[in-house]
Amino acid sequence: MDLVGTGTTVIPQELRGLLDDAALFPPGELPLTEAVPAHHTHRAADYAALLGPFVFPAPRLAELPAQLGGRPIALSLTVPEGPAAVAAAVREATAIEGVTVAVVEVGFPDGARVSQLEPPPGGPVFLEVPRDDRRPAILDAVAESGHRAKFRTGGGTAQAYPDELELAAAITGCVARGLAFKCTAGLHHAVRNTEGSLEQHGFLNVLLATGAALDGAVTAELAALLADRDGDRLAERWHALGAAGRDRVRSRMLSLGTCSITEPLADLRALGVLDHRPEGTS
Repeated sequence: MDLVGTGTTVIPQELRGLLDDAALFPPGELPLTEAVPAHHTHRAADYAALLGPFVFPAPRLAELPAQLGGRPIALSLTVPEGPAAVAAAVREATAIEGVTVAVVEVGFPDGARVSQLEPPPGGPVFLEVPRDDRRPAILDAVAESGHRAKFRTGGGTAQAYPDELELAAAITGCVARGLAFKCTAGLHHAVRNTEGSLEQHGFLNVLLATGAALDGAVTAELAALLADRDGDRLAERWHALGAAGRDRVRSRMLSLGTCSITEPLADLRALGVLDHRPEGTS
């Protein structure tokens, strides 16, 4: 197995870049003065290979230069205004010294069209697919465009969480079209869980459901995987995929946005998905 990392935490190849650092966003909502230094701390840690870019909202770009202190940063730039606003947002971001736009995440307000998107140079573009009857047509348009899909999997209210069947259908829709996707919100833990009144999806469940979809499983089978709360069983299934199978899953489910890096990291360690070695061992 190709392993990446230094120190005591060894990151398997197939988990590299899984966690996009969305510390600025709910429910964490760290102040920018804390979120940027925290991101650099994560980048210097032995688990840094788990991290994707720093998720940053385009409407706040004017606040960013004062926080960088001359240190470079790679952004996943969110553009909630929609496809027509992407080009201007990317120009504004890349004009900031030290900023690289690695990824663009685009909102899809009413009336927006995929054809309005002027693809920026460089990294991939994810279009957030709405949770309504526009979804199939928008997935078709995203697939035709060569871009990627983004699904919102949680939020501050119970209604913000798609149920298992809805999320399973979204995954099936992507796999059927050969689309890669990412998820955002509500996936702080590896395993399906209940937090207060919120029924939260687990990102390991989502990864395994993606693998099942690639193997031809139907939506109801994916929904059952998404509902599974047995972490040991899920970890065994993940290991059973083998390195090639796990790489195949990650070629579709590319990353998840999370306001906490430490919570998913702790879950991966507890489940034995990461190779966590005590100091002084080899």
